[in-house]
Amino acid sequence: MIAVVPYVTLAASLVISLASPDQPEGGIGRTLALTAPALAWNVGHTLLPAAVRRRRTVVSIHFAGVLATAALLAFHDPIFVIYCTSGFFIAANFAPSKWTFAAVAATSCILYSSTLDWSQATAQLIAFHLVIIAVQTVAIGGGAIAGIRIEERHSKYRKALSDLQAALEENADLHAQLLTQAHQAGILDERQRMAREIHDTLAQGLTGIITQLRAAQRVKDSDTHVELALTLAQDSLTEARRSVAALQPHQLDDAHLPDAMATLARNWTQANGVDLHVEVTGDRVPLSPAIEVTLFRVAQEALANVANHAGATRAGLTLSYAGSVVLLDIRDNGTGIHNPDGKGFGLSSMRQRLRGVGGSLEIESTPGEGTAVSATVPALQENPR
Repeated sequence: MIAVVPYVTLAASLVISLASPDQPEGGIGRTLALTAPALAWNVGHTLLPAAVRRRRTVVSIHFAGVLATAALLAFHDPIFVIYCTSGFFIAANFAPSKWTFAAVAATSCILYSSTLDWSQATAQLIAFHLVIIAVQTVAIGGGAIAGIRIEERHSKYRKALSDLQAALEENADLHAQLLTQAHQAGILDERQRMAREIHDTLAQGLTGIITQLRAAQRVKDSDTHVELALTLAQDSLTEARRSVAALQPHQLDDAHLPDAMATLARNWTQANGVDLHVEVTGDRVPLSPAIEVTLFRVAQEALANVANHAGATRAGLTLSYAGSVVLLDIRDNGTGIHNPDGKGFGLSSMRQRLRGVGGSLEIESTPGEGTAVSATVPALQENPR
């Protein structure tokens, strides 16, 4: 933008000067002769490579040339003060530095010197012009520097905002990756659990059945072995049904988590005779099956601990939908836990389930004052079908 200012101001001054009806004899020729060096000087600067034009030394030489040609033209014809004003724009190339004020002051001196009738000048008039030059220098120079500072600050803000946006996007990607890994880890843990279940129950039961049937083939009185085989088969079938049922609580077959929790609480209260208050807060969203199963099993285990160990008369269950997470809190007024960080099977099972879906478990307990179990899981929503 600044590079075209000398051309525009020079062209405007030349057109107005040539159009003036008060041209002296030979005035047009002298005007063109003085304008040619000014034009050549600016063209020569424009033809330089951009990297060279930005150097402080080159800027200083170009400014001096523009100011010198402007002085010659302005003293020839005062209308060329229009061209002289281009010095104010070029002075911005020195910002932010003290040379900006020097360049503005030099331009102001040429501008007012060319318009002042020195034959009629008085000390008061010269002082007046000096005050104007000083005020103009401070105003224009300070404005140029302030503009540079503001632009630099805005550039820093834009860069900081861009870096923050990039960091948020990266964190979102990492969060999604962690949730995916946690979900995959949960699937792997469930597969390992099922493998142990099959190995410890079904595989052993089938092995026993085969052993008894082979024994029945070798003896005449096979009733005993057949009876044992039938017993083993019945036990294995029961274990198979139990393992399959463990994958998805039947309370969640036709209901979402809040309804399943209400059913669990109602049955638990009837079985144990302890008052259990259930509360659901936040905007309910359908969660993924893995998340709902995990929270339901944690609630089952925590309530089982209350029934078996707490000796409580009141308990509370709160399910909170809190945006990106879901919270499950179970409280009781029982005897408390002496070692909340213990490695008992129930607590370890809850922690392992929650870790499998990227969640966590916190336990607060004071002996004689009850226990508070708090589970936090990511609010992974159910995939639309």
